[in-house]
Amino acid sequence: MIVEERDYRLKPGKLGAFVAAYEAHGLPIQIELLGEFLGYFTTEIGELNHVVAWWRYTSFEDRLARRDRMMADPRWQAYLDRVTDLVDVQQTRLLRPTRFSPIQ
Repeated sequence: MIVEERDYRLKPGKLGAFVAAYEAHGLPIQIELLGEFLGYFTTEIGELNHVVAWWRYTSFEDRLARRDRMMADPRWQAYLDRVTDLVDVQQTRLLRPTRFSPIQ
């Protein structure tokens, strides 16, 4: 099992628009096509204007197959057109739980 953490730094003043667009247009597509949705977070302290999403996959290969399918979906491409100009920087990390992690 792996967890993908996607961290988006948004342009100043664009956090609300990005979250609203994701909730209405992006999340339904991802719930259909990706692994298990673990959470969606915004920053309150530290560097602001960040959104972090967590997704669980059974393996790296599972993640690749699901994301390839999503990237080929025209609905996802239309969603990206809505939000691309709101994002400043994106970082992605793949996390593996330790033996004692409550998320397995």
